[in-house]
This record gives sequence, structure tokens and C-alpha cells, in this order.
Amino acid sequence: MARHLTLYILLGLVLGLIVGWGMHAAIGQGGATADILKAASQAFPIVTTLFLRLIKMIIAPLVFSTLVIGIAHMGDTGALGRVGLRSLLWFVCASLLSLSLGLLLVSVLQPGVGLGLPLPPVAADAGIDKAAFNLNDFVTHIVPASVVQAMADNEIIQIVVFSVFVGVGITSVGDKAAPLVRAAEALATVMLTITNYVMRLAPLAVFAAVANTLVERGPEVIAQLGYFMLSFYLGLALLWVLLIAVAFVMVGPRTRLLIRYIRDPLLLAFSTASSEAAYPRTLEALERFGVPPKIASFVLPLGYSFNLDGSMMYMTFASLFIAQAYGIHLTLGAQITMLLVLMVTSKGIAGVPRASLVVIAATLPLFKIPEAGLLLILAVDHFLDMGRSATNVVGNAVAASVIARWEGSLNPAADPDLETPVIV
Repeated sequence: MARHLTLYILLGLVLGLIVGWGMHAAIGQGGATADILKAASQAFPIVTTLFLRLIKMIIAPLVFSTLVIGIAHMGDTGALGRVGLRSLLWFVCASLLSLSLGLLLVSVLQPGVGLGLPLPPVAADAGIDKAAFNLNDFVTHIVPASVVQAMADNEIIQIVVFSVFVGVGITSVGDKAAPLVRAAEALATVMLTITNYVMRLAPLAVFAAVANTLVERGPEVIAQLGYFMLSFYLGLALLWVLLIAVAFVMVGPRTRLLIRYIRDPLLLAFSTASSEAAYPRTLEALERFGVPPKIASFVLPLGYSFNLDGSMMYMTFASLFIAQAYGIHLTLGAQITMLLVLMVTSKGIAGVPRASLVVIAATLPLFKIPEAGLLLILAVDHFLDMGRSATNVVGNAVAASVIARWEGSLNPAADPDLETPVIV
């Protein structure tokens, strides 16, 4: 099933490109056929939305159950603290790498210099709600006022905090809490089974997502900002190489298996432009690779809040691109300051809609860069988000694998054809 799913997702991606492009061209010609196709295209976002809602339905109970199991099996709070500190150390280093690489490449390639597009007026409103990001609110927002509300809203970081308290409490109580551990194990198994059911719809959702994007935007918008997009994807490719190289150094040659196992979640994240959609499959892939459930279920949710490597690289890349488009020169000191500011503010993007754009919009005024410059990249943001989402999957998979190796607990890889991992 796993190998077939990858093939079906790729097929859905290709068909989506062909159908979306063809429908966009036909609609542009007008006539009765165009009206029919335009009406038919309205079904595409419905399919994609339903699939993403099904995935979100799974995430909260899956994160809670697997994280509680992981902490309970760690045996003591010392191991939990050690894994937590190592995770945060990795996240900080990976963040600096992503932000610095984006800063370096945009300075070398200069995709915004000599841009042939009309610039938006400096005072224009980009339509991004900067109030959605506030560092002070984020710090207090980490702790849930209600775990029911946190799960209803899929607030991953709040679910993580609550799960840590429950896991530590279970460890402290000991044998009396054994029924709760068995219940969490049963819940995790059920959620992973449901994941397998939902994933059968993935190729259809990928087809609809890609087709809808091309029907709405068309290929012309890609051509207009082609150099910018090409430069950014080059940066993502280099970031992948660096992350995988670190994995080879830390984990060894079996990193090739990791790449093989994360193909499905990677393709899913890319096609739907959603890292969240890939979460359940990424967790399965890590456990098949040999990352113990107690580490995978702890590091992965944290990574979704603090280790979005693709999104962080995009922040420095897009910010300097806008500055270049307006002819604003930033000194090396200003660029380093921007990197450090984004290093902090990027940790508050979990759960914020269009998070990367929100953080960029909040950062640009600090360096006297017109926020309206975001209008330049909004048209192609979906295509860039596809690459960012896939990179986030790679970054978090590498993080969990490296931390498992640091802990000396990386298990032998499961059979490549094994579909459902066993939670122990």
C-alpha cells in the first residue's frame, strides 16, 4: 500500500497540473463551456478542505495519546528533560542554519533587483493581520486555559504542554495509572488505523488542490516571478542537502532509508501545501525507521511548533527580496539583526494562519521596508508554501532521527512494506 500510495499521489499531482492548466486556458476563452468549467472547478476546494479537515480530526488525539505513551515509557523525568533540551538545542541550530542560508542566497542571487513588475504603493495595505502575531501573547498562549478548547482548535503546542503534564503525572503515580497508559496505547492504535483510511483519499485531495491552484492563478503568475521562485527552491534544495548531510554524519548510511520512508508524507505536504496534513504519516515513517515512539511522539509535535525550517528560510528570503524590489539597501549589521529578530519571532508561528506572512509583515516595519511589498509575493505564495511544507517534514524527520541517535536508542528499521507500526 505504501509504495502504491506514493505512485497515486504523484499521479494525482501530474493530473492536477494538466487538468488545472487546461481548465484555466478554456475558461480564459469564455463561452458556455467556460461557465460550465468554472462551476465544476468550485468542487476542487471542497475536496481539499474535506481531506484537510479529516487530517485535523486525527491530529489532536494522536498527538495526545502518542506523547503520553512516550513520556510514560521514558520512565523518569530526567530522560524527558534530557530529550527536551537536546530537541531545543537542535531546533535553535536548525533555525540559525535555515535563516542564515536564506539570507545568504537572497543576497547573492538578488531576485528582487531590477524586478520588472510595477511596485505596489508604499502605503498600500497587504491585507495581513499583524495582530495575529504577538510574542507576549504567544508566551502566555503556550499554556492552555482549557484542554478541550486546545484540542478543538488543534493548538499543537498547548496539547503538547497538557500531554507532558499528564505523562509526568502518570510516571509519578506508577502502577495505579497503568489503565490510563493502556487506554492511550489503544487510542493511538485506533488513530493510526483511521489515518490509513483517510490517506486513501490523499491522491484525490492532491489532484483537487493542484488543479484548483492552477485554475485560479494560471501558469502566467509563475512566469512573472519565476526567478524569485527558482531562487527560493534552489535555497530549499541546498537546505535539504545540508540537513540530510547532517543526518548522514549523525545517523550513518541508513539515512537513505529515512528518505525512503518519508516519501509519502513529503509528497503529501508538498501537494497540499500543508505540513499538518503530513503529521500522522511522518510519525509512522519515523517509527518504521527505528525512532522509538517515546522520542518520535515527543520531538515531532515540538518540531511542528519550533522547527519549521522551510518557513524560517522563507522569512529572511522574502524580507530581503521585498527590500531589493524597493531598492532599499540593508547593511550587514541590519541583516544580522533581522536574522536574530526572525529567530525569536518565528517561534511564535504555530497555529497562526498564513504564519510566515504574518511574521514577515510584523518584521518589515522594524527595518523601514514597506509592508505593501508582500503584495508582490502573495500571488505565488501557495506555490512557495508547497516547498516550505515539504521542507518542514524533512527538517522534523531529521531532527527526531538525530535526537534518537544522541539518546543511543535508534532501533533497527522496520520492514519497508510494513504499513502500520506497533506502538509499544
